[in-house]
Amino acid sequence: MKLLVTGGAGFIGSNFIRHVLAARKDYALVNYDKLTYAGNLANLAEVAKDPNYTFIRGDICDAARVEAAMRGCDAVVHFAAESHVDRSIYEPAPVIDTNIKGTFTLLEVARGVKIKRFLHISTDEVYGDLPPGAFADETSPLQPSSPYSASKAGADLLVLSYVRTYGLPAVITRSSNNYGPYQFPEKFLPLMITNALDHKALPIYGDGRQQRDWLHVEDNCRGILAVLEKGRAGEIYNIGGFDIEENLTMARRLLNLANRPESLLSYVKDRPGHDRRYALRCQKMQAELNWKPVISLEAGLRQTIDWYRTHAAWLTDVRGGEYRSYYTKYYENRDSSLRDIVPSVT
Repeated sequence: MKLLVTGGAGFIGSNFIRHVLAARKDYALVNYDKLTYAGNLANLAEVAKDPNYTFIRGDICDAARVEAAMRGCDAVVHFAAESHVDRSIYEPAPVIDTNIKGTFTLLEVARGVKIKRFLHISTDEVYGDLPPGAFADETSPLQPSSPYSASKAGADLLVLSYVRTYGLPAVITRSSNNYGPYQFPEKFLPLMITNALDHKALPIYGDGRQQRDWLHVEDNCRGILAVLEKGRAGEIYNIGGFDIEENLTMARRLLNLANRPESLLSYVKDRPGHDRRYALRCQKMQAELNWKPVISLEAGLRQTIDWYRTHAAWLTDVRGGEYRSYYTKYYENRDSSLRDIVPSVT
């Protein structure tokens, strides 16, 4: 099988490429990535010379370039997205362009070249804010809260419309919060880990009681490959970690694992419209595909902390330039920056 992997230089995409190259010696992979701030070919340095791996730099909104890359491929695994909620609040336009227009472009090309399988990678955030004790399954209503989650919900609906209207053999995965190696340090866990290792303050939004379902990226990659190979066209598959914790609990936990004091916790102004709880039911993955997560949260956190500790050069490289200005604006000068974007925030 020959796969076109969009966004393969990002966090989950690069982990997926490495996983497939190791697990499926007869697969060829084409990594199609624009290399925005979160796309980093250093994530794939160890497989760059693998004969089954090819890289093409391109924008998923560029139909001609997408078609040239997709022709000859059997399947598309679509990771490419603007995926940070905060950035979608601060600057929504790129999120809409990439996540909706880009997905539409891919679907049109896939329909034209008669692709045999289209796997769209989505998120549990499309289900929105769940009440205490509630879990979302694949039939739960979509109630996105942020421009990011709304764009992903829109993309999901586009994919399903192409299944219904055009018979495109597409399938969707919605995973919970991923963590693990090579994650750009703007998301919650890598930000907490890298700040802790540097003895810097850990910014906790609001009261820190937001609940998230934590999934190690390697477990997600196993699930995605299972859906690619065995999932039913037109179906949605939730992929969760079965480890639901409050953000504050997670921050304290990793401080303990990193041997850092709780005095590093720093409460900051909450994100506008911040969802309180995400949680998934994943019976379909278990019953149909015999999948379940195998990496415990304790083991995964230890592994991830050790990875960031031993990859200082990678971290220094990604935290330069654009990341530095972003961090200064939205963490060090958070109050004034949020007032500029959402004037009603006090």
